[in-house]
Amino acid sequence: MSATLSVAAIHPAVAKAYDVLATGTPIELPLATRLSLLPGEAVLDLLSLANKVRLRHAPGLHVCSIVNAKSGACPENCRFCAQSAHHAAQVPEYGLLDPRELLSRAKVVWRKGVRRFGIVTSGSGCAGGDHGELRSVIEAIGLIHDKLPGMEVCASLGALDDAAAQTLAAAGVSHYNLNLQVATARYRELISDTHSAADRLAAIGTLKRHGIRLCCGGIIGVGETMADRLALAFELQELGVETIPLNVLIPIPGTPLEGSAPVPAVEVAKTFAIFRLIHPRAVIKFAAGRETVMKDFQALLLLGGVNGLLTGGYLTTRGRETCEDTALLAELSRFGDDGGPERNLPR
Repeated sequence: MSATLSVAAIHPAVAKAYDVLATGTPIELPLATRLSLLPGEAVLDLLSLANKVRLRHAPGLHVCSIVNAKSGACPENCRFCAQSAHHAAQVPEYGLLDPRELLSRAKVVWRKGVRRFGIVTSGSGCAGGDHGELRSVIEAIGLIHDKLPGMEVCASLGALDDAAAQTLAAAGVSHYNLNLQVATARYRELISDTHSAADRLAAIGTLKRHGIRLCCGGIIGVGETMADRLALAFELQELGVETIPLNVLIPIPGTPLEGSAPVPAVEVAKTFAIFRLIHPRAVIKFAAGRETVMKDFQALLLLGGVNGLLTGGYLTTRGRETCEDTALLAELSRFGDDGGPERNLPR
């Protein structure tokens, strides 16, 4: 087939988006909207472009594991979350794990080759550098840094104030996760009415003031439209987010979204690919839902713009064993990953 025929066979919107590959300049909303309307037969061309952009502008693989360091009884009513005290989901409830237990959990993933470890707690958040639970997390971070040199420790503790952010920054926290979840205009409707999108944005501003790198993304499948997903992607761009975890809803019994229909795999793939073209240099991390929703198609996303994943399980649902992900990523590396500076493949 001639080069002319090859180009002609690509959907015009995808062909136009190839400028991202050459320049690294993100696509803008009008083109993103056109791409969101692509028919199924054009999606593979979109994924191919997203993969090329990832390899050129965001090489390597970002792999991390998390621990559910404090579970259940959360006073917030996020509609998707099994840990909310407002819902009837059956999840373990326990207080903050001891710093030495958190070190023990970090050692487990270290032995599996993972070099990023996130401490995640349920609840509204922490305020004040002398907050009791925060002191315990800070102690755990210090222990992990001391016993496991080279382990990056991240935190997701909810909303926080300047004093708490300053304390975390001084402790050397690598990233702080605080997801926007959906476009801010629909936050109250789709996520929660016990706190607001403005609260989230205020906490993000606090983190940025103290130089803490953001891990901030969202969730697909909570009733949002594709236009809402694009709005989220551009809001994250405005915030300068460099690590974007995207979850796909796992409808958990006992939550308001337990009966939600699964998002089609092709729609998930299209969403991730467009996020890559809006964020050509970011870490775009596939978190919850890749095994349960994408199933046999999860590798498609890793060949369609994704360069990060959570391994070893989530907060209240079981994920894949790290050894399975190690084998998957090793095979995918044969498709062109050059092992760039972000590489963190479990060994």
